Amino acid sequence: MDEKIGEALVRIGAMNAIQMEDVLNRQDSGDDRLFGEIAIELGYINDEALRSYIHNGSTVN
Repeated sequence: MDEKIGEALVRIGAMNAIQMEDVLNRQDSGDDRLFGEIAIELGYINDEALRSYIHNGSTVN
């Protein structure tokens, strides 16, 4: 099973589980933006953390 972006960002310490749940709840409530877009806007992660995930994400299991 592939690891989702939120799970990966929590695992590497870029954000915590509460922040991940907040982003997911916002998506469930109708926010159609990507996980990373919401997390950056809320200040939970920065562009560098997102780029790191994108660069390494395909190898995360």
